[in-house]
Amino acid sequence: MVAIHGAIFLMAITSKTLNKLLIVYHSKNGNTARMAQAVLAGAGHEDIAVDVRFRLAREAGVDDLLWCDGIILGTPENFGYMSGAMKDFFDRTYYPAEGKLEGLPYAVFINAGNDGQGALRSIERIVTGFAFKQVHDPVIVIGDLDESKLNQCEELGMFMAAGVEARLF
Repeated sequence: MVAIHGAIFLMAITSKTLNKLLIVYHSKNGNTARMAQAVLAGAGHEDIAVDVRFRLAREAGVDDLLWCDGIILGTPENFGYMSGAMKDFFDRTYYPAEGKLEGLPYAVFINAGNDGQGALRSIERIVTGFAFKQVHDPVIVIGDLDESKLNQCEELGMFMAAGVEARLF
């Protein structure tokens, strides 16, 4: 019985000391969800020790945002803009988090039907207001989602998780 309590206590300490990565995404047709799953797989690499929260944009909130040490944002391109659900996430979290996240490292992945630049610009405008710090080039997938593009997403997740773990950003 004591060993069990000791293990639980040790796990609680370990969990509190791990750095935290938040992945927030929206997907309607499934391709952005597949990209998000690849990002999550990279973030969960066995050699990297971070706590990861994986949230749909409509379910993520200010508590998630204030919890994290780094964030990855994923959206489809809708009419040359980020998804409405991603915009809603920003709308719900901006004022409660205002001034509390300066320098938060972030990265973006976008599933684009056009060139993805409008969706990227819309996200960049908002994260500038949050004072987030971009630490990786955006992963923008135009057209078919193949293994090489999913690998880019996995590498993005791995990069962010390793950077958050090592406190590089």
